[in-house]
Amino acid sequence: MSVTVVEARDLTKRFGAITAVDRISFDVHAGECFGFLGPNGAGKTTTMKMIYCVARPTSGVLRVFGMDVRSHPRAIKRHLGVVHQATTLDEALTVRENLLVYARYYGLGWREARERADALLAFVELSGRADERIPNLSGGMQRRLMIARALVANPRLLILDEPTTGLDPQARHAVWDRLRQLKRAGVTQILTTHYMEEAEQLCDRVAIMDGGRIVAEGPPQALVERYVGREVVELQVAQDGASARVVAEEIRALAEAYEWDGGRVLLHTHDGERLVHQVRSLGLPVKAVVLRRATLEDVFLHLTGRRLRE
Repeated sequence: MSVTVVEARDLTKRFGAITAVDRISFDVHAGECFGFLGPNGAGKTTTMKMIYCVARPTSGVLRVFGMDVRSHPRAIKRHLGVVHQATTLDEALTVRENLLVYARYYGLGWREARERADALLAFVELSGRADERIPNLSGGMQRRLMIARALVANPRLLILDEPTTGLDPQARHAVWDRLRQLKRAGVTQILTTHYMEEAEQLCDRVAIMDGGRIVAEGPPQALVERYVGREVVELQVAQDGASARVVAEEIRALAEAYEWDGGRVLLHTHDGERLVHQVRSLGLPVKAVVLRRATLEDVFLHLTGRRLRE
């Protein structure tokens, strides 16, 4: 049986009259990567803050390594590494000094701290930048250094809040590679991200949140097949958005699910080629037909909507 690292039951967090997290329940197992997805304001970051003992739950149960976050925050924090969304490196220090100072916070002696720092700089491929100041590093290098810093105390659980926001594709893939290596080494990971591809690449399971609640939870591919099917047929309608709605109503019975968005109709199906043939045989006013693989982003938009969140 898998070991439960994080256990939440009816977990709730209120800020006055606002309920940020509304009676959610989930488990995170040892050695897995678990992701929280959701639009802005969905409750992801608040949930993470409760896990790493910065925000106190209003009600419900939240245990990390079997310990209640309310009564054992210091003991829990000894086993955690946290990578915040905002860069929190000390710009007055060098790359190596950022790790050495952090190591001293955990009571490591100077010799052990230096050895740990050098090993981590090699792990994130920053050994050649050890004596550089932080402003001289690229965004990707800074994110890798923040991961290295979070690993100084050999955490059993690594918490990452949007670890690759703002990075170019090469830097993002470099971070992904380090996170995969940590997972293979047995480090449990919890992350939030707005990049659906990132969640598909890294997460064993994800929880999609909206309005403070979990609206779906499971392995990414299982969620895709459950909610939108294996494939998506996109139709570009020849006239205006109203025509798209008419087209959607005419062909809705052909697909497992459908959405219309402006001048587009999206049909979710397990047999895309057959559906494309059926659509074309109807002679509808469609300018273009695209068949593609369904993704976690389709699930996300299907469950949380396409309306912008402020």
